[in-house]
Amino acid sequence: MPYVRVADFDADDAAIDGFVAMVNADPDPPEGVPATGINVLAKRDKGRMRVVVFDSEEDLRKGSETLDSMSPREDLSLRRTNVETFELLVQMQA
Repeated sequence: MPYVRVADFDADDAAIDGFVAMVNADPDPPEGVPATGINVLAKRDKGRMRVVVFDSEEDLRKGSETLDSMSPREDLSLRRTNVETFELLVQMQA
């Protein structure tokens, strides 16, 4: 079963747009993060963004070490507020 790492951020519109542009410009995960997928969710009216990274349990643990040591880019007004890991039980697309 895959696992997901869910990181929550406080982020204004510019930070959300900048993060999305950064991911779209270089869709490969950062070095040391063997992720197989990413979803970026936003709740703009609340100034929040959630980043969900998919991987196996072992690779997610390895990648989390890298991600936990990273700070958001200085030009993006992001503040990480929470990180959790979950087992992914169901994933569907119509």
